[in-house]
Amino acid sequence: MKVAVFDIKADFGFFGKFYSTSSPITYPFPPFPTIQGMVGAILGLDKKEYLEALEHGKFAAGIRILNPVKKIRMGINHIDTKYNRWQPIKTKDRQPRTQMRFELLKDPCFRIYVTFEQQGMFSKLVDFLQQHKSFFTLSMGLSEFIADFEFTGVYEAFEKHMPADYVNICTPISPKNLQETDAPIKIEEGKSYFKERMPLIMNSSREVIEYEDFIFEPSGKEILAKPLKFLEVENGENIVLF
Repeated sequence: MKVAVFDIKADFGFFGKFYSTSSPITYPFPPFPTIQGMVGAILGLDKKEYLEALEHGKFAAGIRILNPVKKIRMGINHIDTKYNRWQPIKTKDRQPRTQMRFELLKDPCFRIYVTFEQQGMFSKLVDFLQQHKSFFTLSMGLSEFIADFEFTGVYEAFEKHMPADYVNICTPISPKNLQETDAPIKIEEGKSYFKERMPLIMNSSREVIEYEDFIFEPSGKEILAKPLKFLEVENGENIVLF
C-alpha cells in the first residue's frame, strides 16, 4: 500500500465540537470529515461531491500531532448577512455584528497520511502536493485561518496485525482497535493521555452518522500500544488510519 504524506500548519485553527454553539470550542486535531475536506480542497472537489468521492472505506487517512496542542480564546466578529448584504448600521431591531469568543488552536501543525482506492485521484494528489499547489485555498477549519502545507513523500506501508509486544503509534488510536488485554496501552512517565469523541463518517447531506473515541498524546509524543492492526510506514512511523 502506498501512503502520501504531507504536513499542514497555520497560525490558528478551529474544528468546532458538535455540542458547542454560543461558546464554540475546538477539537485538538481535525476529525476525519475535515481531512476529507482538506484533501478535497487540494484536488478541487466541490463541497457537494467530496464526501462521496472520498468516502470512508475508499479513502483512508491518519493524522499526527506535530506541534503540542495549545488553546487560546479570542473574540471573533460575526456580521449579519440575513438579507444578503451587510450594513454597518445599528438599528432597533438588528446589530450589524455580534462578537463571540472562540476557543482556538494556536500554531497547529499536523502530519497527514492518506491513501486512496482510486489510483488516479491518488496520483493527482501527489502531483499537486509536489508542486505545492491546491485548487481551492486550504484552511485550518475556518476560512480566516489560511493554512500552508509541505509535501513529505510517498511511502510504502505494510499492514501488521496483533503484535505480541507494544509498538510506538504516532497517530491517535481508537479503543476499538486495541487488543483485549489488561493493559493495551503502556502508561509512560512524562506523557499525557486524552480521549476525545469525534465525528468519523459524514454523509452527503453533511449529517454525521458515526462518532468514535480516539486516544491521543497532546504534545505529539508516540503512544506505546498493542493495536489489533496498524501500518508500518517505510519512513519509520507506525500509524493507524481512520
